[in-house]
Amino acid sequence: QVHLVESGGGLVQAGGSLRISCEASEHIFSSYPWGWFRSVSGKEREFVAVISTTGSNTYYADSVKGRFTISRDNAKDTVYLQMDSLKPEDTAVYYCNAAGRTTGWHPLFGSWGQGTQVTVSS
Repeated sequence: QVHLVESGGGLVQAGGSLRISCEASEHIFSSYPWGWFRSVSGKEREFVAVISTTGSNTYYADSVKGRFTISRDNAKDTVYLQMDSLKPEDTAVYYCNAAGRTTGWHPLFGSWGQGTQVTVSS
């Protein structure tokens, strides 16, 4: 069972930036696309961004396009999310997971990490 550890969240003012990270415990990291998902007040997680296995392709939800940048380091089994021009509506718990696509992007693993809280004040 893969073990995921998210970190880097915090409190930031609107317009500010944060960089969050997620490290996977197993050496299967490089075999999958990886994505970020977020949950507001315990609601269902929504897709935020995804990056291909080599990092050459990325895709973003319309709500974050142009403000967030996803990247990965396969040598460190880690995926990152650089969040700029943050808005109060970005406030959520952010989670990572391997990602697949059917009609939309969805998580591949049934287990999740603890997530990292991002709070944007107005």
